[in-house]
This record gives sequence, structure tokens and C-alpha cells, in this order.
Amino acid sequence: MRVIVNQQEYDMPHQSMVSDALTLIQAKPPYAVAVNLQFVPKSKHTQYPLNENDQVEIIAPVTGG
Repeated sequence: MRVIVNQQEYDMPHQSMVSDALTLIQAKPPYAVAVNLQFVPKSKHTQYPLNENDQVEIIAPVTGG
């Protein structure tokens, strides 16, 4: 199935979870995750299913002043 992660298209197996997308792009903590603009808490990453054409945003915090 086609999933968009940080504006880049990927083919992922059906029944993939948010954690699979994180592994796919080799995300390094800390980060926040949203699927279709809805925040997904870390405790749900392994249980939150992805669907065809979902848009996943993986956002790292920015520090500075």
C-alpha cells in the first residue's frame, strides 16, 4: 500500500503500523508522530494501523532561541 511519510511516498505492506514507518525511515528519538494531522502517542505506535494514502509526519523538536 502507498503511504506518504514526511512528504515522500513509500510502498508498505498491508497491515503496517506507525512503528513500521518509523523503522522504514530509521527515525531517531526524540520525535512526535501524526497520521493525517492527528497526533499518535508513543504508547500507540505499535498498535496504530496505517491505511492506503495515509500521510505520516514525523517531527523532531527544534531547540534554540
